[in-house]
Amino acid sequence: MKHFKFITAVTFAFAMLFSFQMNAQDFKDLDKSPMDAAAYPSSYKESEKLVKITYSRPQLKGRSVDDLAPENKVWRVGANEAAEITFYKDVKLGDTVIKAGTYSFFVIPEASEWTAIISTDLNVWGSYSYKKENDVARLVIPVTKGKKSLEAFSIAFDKNDNGVNMHLGWGTVRVAVPFTI
Repeated sequence: MKHFKFITAVTFAFAMLFSFQMNAQDFKDLDKSPMDAAAYPSSYKESEKLVKITYSRPQLKGRSVDDLAPENKVWRVGANEAAEITFYKDVKLGDTVIKAGTYSFFVIPEASEWTAIISTDLNVWGSYSYKKENDVARLVIPVTKGKKSLEAFSIAFDKNDNGVNMHLGWGTVRVAVPFTI
């Protein structure tokens, strides 16, 4: 009887070992442009958010912003999937009201100004399938120059008099997208 229990236990152990080996998950290496998120308010202690954006963070690695976000072409804002922005309350971009919900965020970079675009397209990779007819709002915003260069594309929010600014920064390019409430 003891022999039988021992053989059963050993058989079970080998079966489990092989089943774990056969079902082992292959994990990918760290993405070269990792996903990130920015929100307002930014504190994790504040659960009542106004806005949150999820985006990937490409790095310059010796290239220029113009190479990675070409002028006069719709850009997905970041890398990989198009950035997705969620508004938890109705906001305005310029004079256009944007209803609470989730949208894609694109821009059209130019030397002195960028056009910010809120689109109903969701779950899209890049800007290859961008359709202008799905735009909810657009606003042309001046470009400013930062004092320090940012290697990784970055987004941050801060309060303005009537809502929040979403700051886009990469290299020395700075763009402040104003949302009002």
